[in-house]
Amino acid sequence: MFPRYRLVGFCGLPGAAALGRLGTGDPGKRATEIEKVAGSYAAGREPLPVFELLAVVANAAAGPDDTYRSRTPAATVRRFHELAREHRGLLLLNIQPGRAAMLDEVKALREWLVHPDVGVALDPEWEMGPGEVPGDTYGHTSGQELTEVARYLSDLVDAHDLPQKPLVFHQVARSVVREESALRPQPGVALIKSADGLGSPGLKRGTWRQLVSDLPDGLHTGFKLFYDEDAEGSRLMTPKEVLALRPQPEYVMYE
Repeated sequence: MFPRYRLVGFCGLPGAAALGRLGTGDPGKRATEIEKVAGSYAAGREPLPVFELLAVVANAAAGPDDTYRSRTPAATVRRFHELAREHRGLLLLNIQPGRAAMLDEVKALREWLVHPDVGVALDPEWEMGPGEVPGDTYGHTSGQELTEVARYLSDLVDAHDLPQKPLVFHQVARSVVREESALRPQPGVALIKSADGLGSPGLKRGTWRQLVSDLPDGLHTGFKLFYDEDAEGSRLMTPKEVLALRPQPEYVMYE
């Protein structure tokens, strides 16, 4: 996957505008917009359009199984998988697990993950421990848990003779990923750490520097931008400014 491609796209869920641009308006128009934005990030690489669909969404209410999460219907996943294929892109299934186990939620998406153009994005700030409620506090994961997910994807890649799969984990603060040094790359999996923070260009650069220092071996970098929140009282960073970050992000996601 790297260094041939740069992954660029939108995230979201249909009918939930607050969760990202992918879920607003006509999906076909959004796909065209993704292609245009991805092209502005080429910078010597082949831009790969990404559709990051929220497949598991954390909720403030416990729900019938007390997991504080809901799963996106298969019909919606199928629709966006077809859209990604039409535009020669990649479908990333984003997981906000609530109190459910992260690996269990990944395994529940196996029917999609056996396809060559489907990867995973994890949102550990929404991974809650006992007694914790999404939205009240940051959740967390660990290097060991991320390795378990990567190992599961690696086994799928090997068993089904698939191309390398991306595994993104969004990180808004250092506390969200504990014992990151325990993270171990796995064959057939491209590990991507995405700096996920709101604010002005200056604030975002500060978060970036904090999160990408002392990166474990084999880890690629990503950067997340927010059309509304970043521009509140400031402005959205330009592709030129994002590409000036070091190390240069290999994955760029807009919410």
